[in-house]
Amino acid sequence: MRYSNLLFKSNLKHIPIKLMPAIIATAPGKAILFGEHAVVYKRPAIAVPVTKVRSKAIIVANPIGGKNKVTIEAPDINLFSTLEELDLNHPIAVAIHLMMKKLNISELPAFSLRVTSTIPIASGLGSSASTAIVIIRALNDFIGGNLSNKEINQLAFEVEIIHHGTPSGIDNSVITSSQPVFFITGKRIQRLKVGVPLRFIIGNTGIKSLTSDIVAEVKKEWQINPQAYEVIFNRIRQITLEAKKIIAKGDKKELGQLMNKNHEALQDLNVSCKELDILVNAAKQAGALGAKLCGAGRGGNMISLIENNTAPIVEKALMDAGAISIITTLVKRI
Repeated sequence: MRYSNLLFKSNLKHIPIKLMPAIIATAPGKAILFGEHAVVYKRPAIAVPVTKVRSKAIIVANPIGGKNKVTIEAPDINLFSTLEELDLNHPIAVAIHLMMKKLNISELPAFSLRVTSTIPIASGLGSSASTAIVIIRALNDFIGGNLSNKEINQLAFEVEIIHHGTPSGIDNSVITSSQPVFFITGKRIQRLKVGVPLRFIIGNTGIKSLTSDIVAEVKKEWQINPQAYEVIFNRIRQITLEAKKIIAKGDKKELGQLMNKNHEALQDLNVSCKELDILVNAAKQAGALGAKLCGAGRGGNMISLIENNTAPIVEKALMDAGAISIITTLVKRI
């Protein structure tokens, strides 16, 4: 494969860039198994990658373009723009500018960026974090950077702050690592031990659910009645700690019961909704070992733990109950 060498300006020195015909980066979605909302208040959470849905960023060099001539295409959100014209607070613009700041770059060679995703938007599966990560990774490779996963994770978190306001950091962490994680805000991320393979079915209500809005609403209610909310957050904390042990042990039946308890706690936080509850109940009645909402709630997705032989029955039950789409994902033994 042939490469062309260009130079761009850095505040420190000129750095050579090797440009390939196309740079491609992909990343999965994510699902939170335990700890939604409580994780924002420094309680633990457990999350897993969802590899059946992915985001993708493709960068193609434009050798005849001028400096900083960057074109951006994101057809899933009907975005066709140049970097110069894009709002500085747009997540894509934020990701690019944060990369430039991190690498001390003042100018970019001309290129086109295309971002696509099969992750449902605004539905609790980490679409925004996954998109930020693939943009950062692709741009890092394109300009010959040497950012570590830890640095990419931190940059993605900074993008999430712009996008969500007060994110916990769990989305970008599990997606960057593509591994199941046990997470507490401000503490070192732990890779989760998984005793037996776990198969999940995720059902989408079709209702858009903006994490930033719901997190803000929960915070407002917490400020009004902190004692009651702290009790619920502590219930979720205990459930999550038990789930960590059970996942390592490999007891799927008990794990399903803990998912049910977590959903009840989230109902008490008033972040579920009729459509989510219908799907959760339909999955359990069809033989799922447990089920709960997945993400911020009030729409978006739910997740159910199943045995392999019950997958078709649970899928049909969810579709019959109103799910607009189904995703099956497997968490392998680790």
